[in-house]
Amino acid sequence: RWAPPARPELRFVLPDGSARHMQRDQGEPLGRSHGKAARRARSAGGGRRGGRGAVPAVRLFSRDGAAVAEEVPNAAAWQDGAVLHIGDAQYRVERNPPALTELRLPRSLLAGFPVCPKVSAEFAAPQHCLFRWFREQRPAAGGDEAGEAWVETAAAERVFTPSNALVGLRLKLRCTPGDGEQRYGPAREVESSGPVEAGPGACTFDARHLYTKKVCGHGSVRTVSYNILADTYAQTEFSRTVLYPYCAPYALEIDYRQNLLKKELAGYSADLICLQEVDKSVFVDSLAPALDAFGLEGVFRIKEKQHEGLATFYRRDKFSLLSQHDIAFSEALVSEPLHKELCDQLAKYPLVQEKVLQRSSVLQVSVLQSTKDPSRKLCVANTHLYWHPKGNFGTFLHAG
Repeated sequence: RWAPPARPELRFVLPDGSARHMQRDQGEPLGRSHGKAARRARSAGGGRRGGRGAVPAVRLFSRDGAAVAEEVPNAAAWQDGAVLHIGDAQYRVERNPPALTELRLPRSLLAGFPVCPKVSAEFAAPQHCLFRWFREQRPAAGGDEAGEAWVETAAAERVFTPSNALVGLRLKLRCTPGDGEQRYGPAREVESSGPVEAGPGACTFDARHLYTKKVCGHGSVRTVSYNILADTYAQTEFSRTVLYPYCAPYALEIDYRQNLLKKELAGYSADLICLQEVDKSVFVDSLAPALDAFGLEGVFRIKEKQHEGLATFYRRDKFSLLSQHDIAFSEALVSEPLHKELCDQLAKYPLVQEKVLQRSSVLQVSVLQSTKDPSRKLCVANTHLYWHPKGNFGTFLHAG
């Protein structure tokens, strides 16, 4: 494995299934790596009773069978298709094989709602990975489990929607990383931390989804803007007793709400989605992986001194991101000549000025380019203006 500027990592899988790892500099001569590999092989095969065996001969041969000179640097020596000989053993060299670095399932699973795993990989892409979903085997009527603990489902896609029949059962995902060139790395498995729970039944957005079943053509753009209520605000006493007294406590929990959000947003088949009050962890661990599975790429801008911010998603087969130009309102107010007149007027009211300059509101600006016609650009502005139930002066100033 070699991803510049990192040091190359060599991994040997031995006949007994164990593995040995080495990290060497990319400019180091191959001969020094040979010596290290020989000592590792002797250490692995010597056994503790009989002592260490002789140091095995180590040679690297290119794909055409020619011996690679020991003076060649590691970066050039280790190529796909080469064969490493360590004593009598032979190892086929696979350079930068696909590998998973993270595989995670959501903590909350609801029947009828999509389960979107978080998949991070090196030298691989989620759209080229293989997915196999398993369900926990339900205990027999007598209470004793019979057969295997897991039963494979028919699902083989990245996103899996459990049915009501799976309520009470846990899920398992087996993912094999791939790079789109018929190369696959070792598979990894992850099990859900809890069982599938019953969903809420019909949702208000189900009727709206009837009109957005398909993505609109290249001549149109469908947009969605949504304040999704950051968890830090949903869990305050003011929120529970004043803003949302009609809402059951479980329905304000972020794990529960994420299930509804992902299903609703995916069901709109939008080309652009602008979200406000997005927790950073929700964007990284939940929304970005989920909407990526539905063809949407996302960018995030956190507010200053806050744990939430703005997220803009765009359909990647329609748009590519050219640039981002995010603006902090309070900073722009005092530094941009365009706003000098407004700033001078605000200075006449010191208390109001102080409140306005303390606000952390930002404007997230994304410049997109059409994938069909690169000459066409689209500037998308996403913001969350300051709001307070007792006054909206901040909103008016930010809008100005």
